[in-house]
Amino acid sequence: MSEASRAATSHTVFKKMSDIVFEDTISDQCGVTMNDSVEARAIAEFMAQKPGVTVTYQPALIRIDGRGKLVFKMDEISEILGKEMTASIFEVNTSTHYGRMVRVDDNTVTLFGNMEDMFEYIQ
Repeated sequence: MSEASRAATSHTVFKKMSDIVFEDTISDQCGVTMNDSVEARAIAEFMAQKPGVTVTYQPALIRIDGRGKLVFKMDEISEILGKEMTASIFEVNTSTHYGRMVRVDDNTVTLFGNMEDMFEYIQ
């Protein structure tokens, strides 16, 4: 993806300090930060097509943010990449995450912004 097309499709979650409003609330946001790589770019381009997902490109990192939950399907990502993506490889490519990450099954990694939504997946 060229820098121009990346800029045209990219939104940012970053704000100037003067624009930040501090609230005494609990966030329902979740997301991942990945080191910029072929895999991370493919995942970001795919996830950017989903409603409510914001992708932010930085010089060496890519952030994928959402509200409520983000669902990463390994078979869908594998199709975009043209090679197998497993949940384990996905987690290795993820530098950090926020929200509650659950490996639902071997094909699905889900991040939850709301802890209550995650409870059905853990015992």
